[in-house]
Amino acid sequence: MPIDAAGVLGAAPRVREIAWDHKDVQLYHLGIGAGRPATDPGELRYTLESRLHVLPSFATVAGGGAPGVIRTLSVPGVDVDLAHVLHGGQRLRLHRPVPVRGRATAAARVVAAYDKGTAAVLVLRTEVTDADGPLWTDEAEVYVRGEGGWGGERGPSGRPSPPPAEPADHVAERVLREDQALLYRLSGDWNPLHADPEFAARAGFERPVLHGLCTYGATLKTVVDTLLDGDVTRVRSYRTRFAGVVYPGETLRVRMWRPAGTERDGAERYGAQSGGAGEAEEAGEAAEVRVAVSAVERDDAPVLADTVVRYG
Repeated sequence: MPIDAAGVLGAAPRVREIAWDHKDVQLYHLGIGAGRPATDPGELRYTLESRLHVLPSFATVAGGGAPGVIRTLSVPGVDVDLAHVLHGGQRLRLHRPVPVRGRATAAARVVAAYDKGTAAVLVLRTEVTDADGPLWTDEAEVYVRGEGGWGGERGPSGRPSPPPAEPADHVAERVLREDQALLYRLSGDWNPLHADPEFAARAGFERPVLHGLCTYGATLKTVVDTLLDGDVTRVRSYRTRFAGVVYPGETLRVRMWRPAGTERDGAERYGAQSGGAGEAEEAGEAAEVRVAVSAVERDDAPVLADTVVRYG
């Protein structure tokens, strides 16, 4: 059996030391599309070291190395073909703002393994802590085609929810570069799916696709710039489900809804603790925005669904 669920869930956490500085942050920001126009003051906070702020989604690449999806495949009990692997979803919980420079310990383990019949879903949780305590918690949901059927728990539904029926409160469009995937992969995700046409064809795509986490970062930047006046420190948590692919060079349409009744007095504090990224984001009081992202050139084909940014 390529996936040994008991072995996967019983494996000890894998611990590694990570470090990053301003150059890693700047490269990540450029990789998700920051810096256009190059002299715009709002963009310089992502690209100029003397004004640098860290978009929280940088946490998904901090320290370099393989992304969570790839690291999941090295867990004892997992032996699958990379071409059958898709990134199903991502959750991120910030305990404190991400510093421009840092050194921390990242402990990762698979906390769930679901049997979808024709596929398996693994959830890799990573807890990152520095000398001052917890920094962030993230969870990567990994979908492996053809590896279900062992009789395990089916888990929550993987079907994305439709976006709200009412018109969005804000709509923004972001044009991606033709070489966006080639630039983004320099932050550590070397999966050939995003660069090699032959590998992409073997995986069932007409050409290399953009990293899901690149779309994830570009979307968060759009929300922060549109609704939070560029203040990255207000983001408390961010979750999404990857509903479709994006091709480099396409235009993202980002629709944003502020649900009635979510603006409250007070704000959720950094450092609220709970059992994991999914549980912690519900703790405390915060506002939230629901987001849906689509590809303009393909008749608004959905690419991100069930997307929520919580902020203080």
